[in-house]
Amino acid sequence: MSGPVESGEAEGLSSVLHRNIEALRRRRERDVKQADWQARLAERITRFSGSMVFVYCHLAALAIWIAWNVGLIPGLKPFDPSFVILATEASVEAIFLSTFILISQNRAAAAADRRDDLDLQINLLAEHEITKLLQLTVAIADRLGVHGAKSPALAELKQDVAPEAVLDRLEEDRAEEAR
Repeated sequence: MSGPVESGEAEGLSSVLHRNIEALRRRRERDVKQADWQARLAERITRFSGSMVFVYCHLAALAIWIAWNVGLIPGLKPFDPSFVILATEASVEAIFLSTFILISQNRAAAAADRRDDLDLQINLLAEHEITKLLQLTVAIADRLGVHGAKSPALAELKQDVAPEAVLDRLEEDRAEEAR
């Protein structure tokens, strides 16, 4: 075998994939560090409220509240026998939790939009490069007299793709589906 295996290849990944994974990891870390304190707080609250620890804490608090207010705990006088305070607290908590979740979802959607834009740019670049390679390959085949280099399918594939035309067509199709 040839030379030493790079660390990414040892894990079953090529060095390019390993480099790309590291670049994405560094980008995510940078995005987290650049988020303002309010976004970081909303993310932490959302992460905690979506955990089983949150569920267990709520179950315990709810059980204690109910036991206290139905008189099951000796020596403690009920303070919310009709559970109005509990209902109000639960409603306010639901409002805040849904707001925190929406804030986190908005941040996640913005990150997804950035990744989608990058993905589209890379796909367009790859499409352009493949088209140029195909044009070069057909030119070489023509020069060498290889049969089949003049097929209609190849002629169509050699044409550059206009992303604006593709996007326009997709929007037209969506508009037709909506009708």
